[in-house]
Amino acid sequence: MALFTASRHRAEQDPTGLGGRDFLLLMAATLGTFSNYAPLLAVASLWSAEGGSGHGGVGAATGVTMATTVAVQLVMGRLLRRFGLCRILASGALLLGLPTFAYVFSSSLAWVLAVSAVRGAGFGMVAVAGSALVAELVPARQRGRAVGWYGIAVGLPQVICLPLAVWCAESFGFTPVFLATGALSVLAAPLAAMMTGQRVEEPRPQAGLVAQGTVGRLRPLAGPWTVLIVSACALGGVTSFLPLAMEGPTAAPTALFVLSTAVIAGRWAAGVWSDRAGVGLLLVPGVLACALGTGGFALATSAVPGAALLAVASAAVYGLGFGALQNDTLVVMFRRAGPSGNGTASTAWNMAYDAGTGVGAVGVGLFSQALAVNGAYAVAAALIMVVVPFARRDGVRERADRCRRHPDTEVPSRQNPGSSPPPASPLQASPLQASPLPASSDRNGKARACPCSPGP
Repeated sequence: MALFTASRHRAEQDPTGLGGRDFLLLMAATLGTFSNYAPLLAVASLWSAEGGSGHGGVGAATGVTMATTVAVQLVMGRLLRRFGLCRILASGALLLGLPTFAYVFSSSLAWVLAVSAVRGAGFGMVAVAGSALVAELVPARQRGRAVGWYGIAVGLPQVICLPLAVWCAESFGFTPVFLATGALSVLAAPLAAMMTGQRVEEPRPQAGLVAQGTVGRLRPLAGPWTVLIVSACALGGVTSFLPLAMEGPTAAPTALFVLSTAVIAGRWAAGVWSDRAGVGLLLVPGVLACALGTGGFALATSAVPGAALLAVASAAVYGLGFGALQNDTLVVMFRRAGPSGNGTASTAWNMAYDAGTGVGAVGVGLFSQALAVNGAYAVAAALIMVVVPFARRDGVRERADRCRRHPDTEVPSRQNPGSSPPPASPLQASPLQASPLPASSDRNGKARACPCSPGP
């Protein structure tokens, strides 16, 4: 009887966790939907330019997509309570994919904007439901890696499909791109519908966190939200205008390929690091890398010698920084919102990402009319530098919260058999303890561990 009960318990737990069925289905559905969204950021803009739109119209294609995305995200709380995450993900995949087929009918600006608006609504549903499911399906101790894996599923279409779609559109025409990307998103809908939606068991949060009202839940998210939305502005400008600003058929696709690859690497590395050392440590380096990379794009689009190589280097720097920033800000928001606020954190994070991408595309388009594309990129780089103090403040806060939640305690040698104690840290001694012993030991000479220091 005990064996049967244990087996049944394991079967019930199979859908959750990093290796669970639901998480694997989520990864597959995410690959399908983002194989539609990512390449069309650039291709829809090129399609609009094909119809005779100027820089302002080209940027508007991405801007309208992001505007309806954010508009839908504003009401996602009510939608999630009524329909649930899995249904929202499946419906969003259809709403993102089916209208894509309609692009082929016209490249006029009005038609492109109308189709993009409908697709943006679908993407808003996909983005919020997908990232919220990451927090629902895996325990907190695996969340950094789970967000990293989710980032890979999001990023691979940007690595492969975005530059491939730009090349295919220029070489074979736009219709095959629209047909293929539309089909990929539509096929993701049944995968999402197959998920059970079973939520992983988590300890109850502290009463003080649950009792907060709407303003109280959103206020702790303001810092990482601001950092992300400003840094994402450069992404919208780069994906929309780099193919138009770079000379040569391979310069822009190569840079976009490197950027997307670097985002995946940065996001994955940040996820592994945050599970070991804690979140918030990469906020400042991430913002600085984003500013440096965006400044590099400004130079690369100024017709300087070696512009193509400079664009690739800038893409690598920006991609690594923005990938780390995506992971750290999302995990910080999940932690601050608590288990009952996963939907709120996911909505806020996606609104920052999508609004930043849309505003960046429109902003670069408008500024480029007066300053050219390189001048618009320089403005974006300066704007990113403004949020460095916000990133620093949130990094310090996360470190302080980590130490407050986990005060110094002894690490008994028999508490976790088979595991080795974490390394000693100079921060391990309590500030209230006047001890002549080194900070890495207690009065009995036993090592003490502080969660503020990196784990093994």
